[in-house]
Amino acid sequence: MTNAEPMRVLVAGAGVAGLETVLALQALAGDRTAIELLAPDRHFTYRPLAVAEPFAPGSVQRFPIAAIAADRAVPLVRDAVAQVHADDRVVETQDGSRLEYDALVLALGSRPTEAVPGALTFRGPQDVGRVGDVVAALRAGTIRRVAFVVPGGTSWALPLYELALQAATAVRGAGAAAELSLVTPEPTPLAAFGEEAGAAVTTLLEERGITLRTGAIADDFDEGRLWMGLEGSFAVDRVIALARLVGPRPRGVPCDPLGYIPVDEFTRVLGLDAVHAVGDAAAHGVKQGGLAAQQADVAASVLAAAAGAPVTPKPYDPVLRGLLLTGGENHYLRRERGGPTEVSNEILWWPPGKIVGRHLAPYLAAHLELGRPAAPASAIPVQAKA
Repeated sequence: MTNAEPMRVLVAGAGVAGLETVLALQALAGDRTAIELLAPDRHFTYRPLAVAEPFAPGSVQRFPIAAIAADRAVPLVRDAVAQVHADDRVVETQDGSRLEYDALVLALGSRPTEAVPGALTFRGPQDVGRVGDVVAALRAGTIRRVAFVVPGGTSWALPLYELALQAATAVRGAGAAAELSLVTPEPTPLAAFGEEAGAAVTTLLEERGITLRTGAIADDFDEGRLWMGLEGSFAVDRVIALARLVGPRPRGVPCDPLGYIPVDEFTRVLGLDAVHAVGDAAAHGVKQGGLAAQQADVAASVLAAAAGAPVTPKPYDPVLRGLLLTGGENHYLRRERGGPTEVSNEILWWPPGKIVGRHLAPYLAAHLELGRPAAPASAIPVQAKA
């Protein structure tokens, strides 16, 4: 590459982190970079709203990745990463193609797995129908006791609280009697946001009649009982649990024991040149869309500076934001690293969406014509991760 040639940037993955990287890099570097997008999926699904779908059908939207790529004039390869050959600066795809790059951004996401045997595992849109069936049975009174479980090792528990709170609202609205409980290994609800948020969410749970069990790890659901190791067990009719996430473990890239990619504070993969990892694939603590977008912005700034743009990269310094859907008044939660928590019923960021990305959020808000309601859960395939 000469000074007159644009830097060839290959972005692998078209989830939140991948699309935010593309948009941020274009905004920062312009024609100093030539971006290529590698993604196996046909659609970008607005996954955080899957928690609302059992209670408000039509909440989840899907955006064709090809339409986004065409709008941004970015070549799209519909394939997945098979192996990274970092010494040659080549990505080998699953169909055997070889894609050259000057810089590579791995935004491969994570893979959901069952965490509580016997429970309904909520992974996202593909499980909306099954959650809806449980809520319908609660409203009809054919079942009465449901436990919502945050598995051990879960870094982002907010979706489980949303399912529990919305279920309680739906059941109360139908006049049905139900015994709902929430089981979490956290010391306080939504502990990632701090004590103030925990107190606010505890109050919400109490108001909705949801029994809270903190500091408890669920082992399995068997013969009508949820078992929790030394904590014993209690009787329930159904259990809804979040999935446990594992990393993508791409070949040719260093990974930790869980398959996540270790990076430095500028998202550079440790031990490899010209390779970055962002979003769920990276070995950061909390796996959440807004944080994935922040990591993507860091990677884009580093690459833009390397391409000659007047940009001074700043290290990753996460700001955690969460929009808590309750079935009633929504709550906005915000916390900077080491700072106090903001908890409010008023909007704390704009656009006031679930995914807070400097570039992706306003782009999606301005291009709603590209989106459409997601297909019924039974029609949504579980797609393999790269």
